[in-house]
Amino acid sequence: MLPLEGITVVAVEQAVAAPFCSSRLADAGAHVVKIERPEGDFARGYDAAAKGQSSYFVWLNRGKDSRVVDLAEPDGRAELETLIASADVLLQNLKPGSMDRMGFARERLRKDYPKLICCTITGYGDTGPYADRKAYDLLIQAESGLASITGGPEGPSRVGMSIVDVATGAT
Repeated sequence: MLPLEGITVVAVEQAVAAPFCSSRLADAGAHVVKIERPEGDFARGYDAAAKGQSSYFVWLNRGKDSRVVDLAEPDGRAELETLIASADVLLQNLKPGSMDRMGFARERLRKDYPKLICCTITGYGDTGPYADRKAYDLLIQAESGLASITGGPEGPSRVGMSIVDVATGAT
């Protein structure tokens, strides 16, 4: 028996950080339901190296159930509400404020589902001058100085993989 068997995670996620996190939870036995927008997670288009599929997407989303839910529509938000009501964990890494605007503010979720664990992955946290900004791996590599120690004589360069997103998802 795996340590997280019997745990349900609803993951409103895209790209790398949250999908890496939820893939670790799935590896530990959790049932992970990945919520994708109608056009799909944009990581599906990163490459076509895995038999025509994105290697990143396959790596980050194996072992999950994927559901297409249009959160821009009332029916989609109602479907997400139903999924959350039966979940143990809600994980999300949408643009800061997106879940709030759709009616899924953490304060409300804590009140309505007191046993629900809410995990929000952001680039800059909940408060401060950058709290409302989106973050990308390359941006954080540059801002942190990581890009300044990679590259060659022609200048700094990005680390070859999404190291900031992977480290964030791991922690």
